[in-house]
Amino acid sequence: MRLKTFRAPRMADAMAMLRDELGAEAIILGTRRVAQGVEVTAALEPEEPLLIPPMAAAAAAPATGPLAFHNLPAALGAALGAGPLEATLAARLAFAPLPGGRDRPLMLVGPPGAGKTLTCAKLAARQVLRGGQPAVITADGQRAGASAQLAAFTGVLGLTLAVAPTPATLGKALARRARGETVLIDTAGCDPFDPPQAVALRALATIAEAELVLVLPAGLDAAEAADLARAFAALGARHLVATRLDSARRLGAVLAAAEAGPLHLAEGGVGPDVADGLEPLSPGGLAARLLAPRRAPQEAA
Repeated sequence: MRLKTFRAPRMADAMAMLRDELGAEAIILGTRRVAQGVEVTAALEPEEPLLIPPMAAAAAAPATGPLAFHNLPAALGAALGAGPLEATLAARLAFAPLPGGRDRPLMLVGPPGAGKTLTCAKLAARQVLRGGQPAVITADGQRAGASAQLAAFTGVLGLTLAVAPTPATLGKALARRARGETVLIDTAGCDPFDPPQAVALRALATIAEAELVLVLPAGLDAAEAADLARAFAALGARHLVATRLDSARRLGAVLAAAEAGPLHLAEGGVGPDVADGLEPLSPGGLAARLLAPRRAPQEAA
């Protein structure tokens, strides 16, 4: 989804700008008066991008060997199987650590149930173990118990949790942070294909001037994960934290999302422990997980 805000002295001028840039298919999400005149926010659902030519897609052989287990998109599986897996992962996908969260806050975003709150706690614990004192903020005012869950984690770490579910309260919370302080922001689950939810998330990110980090669980359908990655990338996400790497048996969704965004593979959730349940992703480490023997499902007694 493409979001765009237009400002002009008159509504007619703003609407003309909107139609010229986004066309007649654009959906108007909101209007308001501003000092310069009017502001119009609109969204346009893009056509699905064609990642590879149709003939190439038909010709792409499905992955074979251990990679076939992971339900990779055919073109991606063929590319990764064309050489040593660590080398093809490094060539095909991007890997990069998360930004530090000092110059710009890190805002964790993703669909409901992706593991954002636990990931936020893990990142905070990492900072504390390194001698830091990060500012932790929750902007999740929707899920029952969300603040209490994160408060329990931050309390153990000796940190104070700020609750800021609106752009106004988030702006005030950020204004109180110390210069150079690492800031971690947890958010409510978001359906990026729903325009009001996408606009609300973008408003929080804008007021915070944040780096958006997509948190996505392993084990999803690869096509669904790719769609989500593209949608959150359109909202500004540039890095991916893949959760549940320890429990998901198929990792095709993680690779499909990283390629579709495109997003930098940054961290992987590898367990429930806050202190050591997160590890940096690398071509070598991911290759080892993809090639690891898989246990057969246990038969019911």
